[in-house]
Amino acid sequence: MSATDIITFGCRLNAFESEVIRSAAAKAGLRDAVIVNTCAVTAEAERQARQAIRRARREHPEAMIIVTGCAAEIAPERYAALPEVDRVLGNQAKLRPQSYVPAPHSTPPRRAGEGSEGAMNGFEGKTRAYLQVQQGCDHRCTFCIIPYARGPSRSVPMGLIADQARGLVAAGCREIVLTGVDLTAYGADLPGTPSLGQMVRRLLAAVPQIERLRLSSLDPAEIDSELWRLLAEEKRLMPHLHLSLQAGDDLILKRMKRRHSRAEAIAVARRARALRPEVALGADLIAGFPTETEDMFRNSLDLVAECGLAFVHVFPYSARPGTPAARMPQLPDAVVKERAARLRAAAEAALAAELASRVGDETDVLIERPGKGRAEFYAAVDFAGPTAIGGAVRRMRLIDSTRNSLVGVPVQ
Repeated sequence: MSATDIITFGCRLNAFESEVIRSAAAKAGLRDAVIVNTCAVTAEAERQARQAIRRARREHPEAMIIVTGCAAEIAPERYAALPEVDRVLGNQAKLRPQSYVPAPHSTPPRRAGEGSEGAMNGFEGKTRAYLQVQQGCDHRCTFCIIPYARGPSRSVPMGLIADQARGLVAAGCREIVLTGVDLTAYGADLPGTPSLGQMVRRLLAAVPQIERLRLSSLDPAEIDSELWRLLAEEKRLMPHLHLSLQAGDDLILKRMKRRHSRAEAIAVARRARALRPEVALGADLIAGFPTETEDMFRNSLDLVAECGLAFVHVFPYSARPGTPAARMPQLPDAVVKERAARLRAAAEAALAAELASRVGDETDVLIERPGKGRAEFYAAVDFAGPTAIGGAVRRMRLIDSTRNSLVGVPVQ
C-alpha cells in the first residue's frame, strides 16, 4: 500500500474527526499507514477495534499502524502493548499534522482536554460536511466513559464557526451538520454564555449562503427557547432532531443520572411536532441497563411509539470499567442481547411506518451520489432518472417506501 487507510468506529464526531485525521496525515506526508480511530462506548466497539488492528497487520505487514480515539485515550497502555501497534495517539494529538510525521517511536497520548479548541470541518464527499462546534462533556451519566476520554465541555467561538462555514459553502457544500460531544452545552464556557440556539441563529445570519443546517444529538433537558423558535421559523434548519434519551423508565433514568424524565421526553417530541409538523425524530436508547426489570424495559420499548421515533440507535448496555453503573447489579448477557434485539425490531418497524407515512409528500432532496439522496427530514431517498449530479438539491415527490428508504421522482 502507499496511501493511508483510516478505520473508524463510533459516533458522528469520530467520523468527522477521521476526515480531519486524513487531512493531517496527508499534510505530514504519512504513507503506508493504517490509522484506527477507536470508540470506547461499548466493550463490543473495543473488541471490533482490536480485531481490525490484527486484520490490518495481517493484510499490510509493512504498514505503520497508528491507534487513536477514545479507547486509546482512556487506556493507551493497552493498545501500546499490542504487538501490531506502532504508535498510539490521544484525542487531541490525533488532529495535528505533526503527530503523523514519520518517526520510529510511539507518540504518547495527550491528556483529554489538552490543547486549544478551534472549529474544524470534515467533508463527507462534496455535498455534506461536519462542523465541530463543541467538545467534551461536564456531565457524568453513570454508564458513560466518554467524559474521561474527551475532557470537559469546550465551545468554539462564534467567529471561528462562521469562518469555517463560509469556507465550506465556498467549497460547494450544500449541507452543514453541527457536531459535538454534548452539543446543547454549547456556550456555557464562552463570554456572555450564548446558548446553542443563539449561536445557530447568529451563524445563519452571518452566513446566509448556508442552504441546509442540521444538528447532531441533543440533550432533551437542554434545548433552549431560541432553538425551539428556530425550529418553528427557520426553514434552513432541517426538520430532524436526534435526542439523547437513553431510556424510557424514570427509575432507570435516575440511576443513569440523566436530567429528564419520561414525561419530559414525550413533551419534547410533542412540542417539536407542534412547531414543525414535518419533523422526524431520532434517539439513542440503551437496552439492559443494570437493575432494569422487564417492566422497566417495556417503558423504554413503548417510548419508541409514544415519542414517534423514526431513527433509533440501539445500544446493548456494556459495563465500562471506572463508571458507577459498572458497580451496579448487572443483568445476564443473554437478557441484554434479547432486549436489544426486541428494541431494534421495534425501531425497524417504527422506521418503516414513518417512511410509509411520507409517501405522497414532496421534499427537497440533497443528491449525495447517483441514485441516492437525503430528504430534509433525514430519510434516505432512492431515485432514477437524470437527477444524478452529486451536490444538487432537487424537489422530489415520494412515491414509494421500503423498510429503510424512500423512492422519489423529480418534480418537473
